[in-house]
Amino acid sequence: MRKTLLTLALGLATTAAFAGAGHGGSQAAVSDADIDRTIRLEAGDMWFNAENLDIAPGDTIKFEIVNTGNLEHEFVIGDAKAQEEHREMMQAMMGSGDGGHGGHGGHDMAEGEHGGSMPSVTIAPGDTAELVWTAPQNVDGLEYACNIPGHYEAGMSGNIDLQG
Repeated sequence: MRKTLLTLALGLATTAAFAGAGHGGSQAAVSDADIDRTIRLEAGDMWFNAENLDIAPGDTIKFEIVNTGNLEHEFVIGDAKAQEEHREMMQAMMGSGDGGHGGHGGHDMAEGEHGGSMPSVTIAPGDTAELVWTAPQNVDGLEYACNIPGHYEAGMSGNIDLQG
C-alpha cells in the first residue's frame, strides 16, 4: 500500500511537471467554442473502427470513444516509442498483481495522461468517454492505441496523420 501511494504521488507530481511543458498535446479544460472538430470512434473487442485519422496541426479535437465491446479498453495518443513503453508498463502491472487496468493499479492519472505526455481515457464496456486534445506542431509518427495487454497486438491501434 505504501509503495502504491508513493508511486501514485510521484506519478501525479511528474504529470504536473510535464503538463505545462507542451509535450504531445493538451487535456486542459476547453470550451466547446475552442473545439475545431469532434471525432467519434468505436472501440470493439480488439478493434477501433478507424485505421487512420487526418488531423491538422494545432486543431483542437474532441474524441468521443464508445466502447461497444465486452472488455475494458483505453484510448491513448503518443508516438510509437511512448506507446511501446506504456504497453511494457501495463504488462508489468498485470504480472505484479496490481490488476492492470481492471484494478487501475495507481496507473490512471487524474489529468488523463500517462507520464505527462500521453493523453488517455479508459472506457468500460458500454460506456462512452471523451478526450479533448490539441494536435501538436512539427510532430510525426503519432498513433492512438489500446495498450491493455494483448489488445494492441490484436490490432487496437491506428495512425494519426498530421496534415498541414
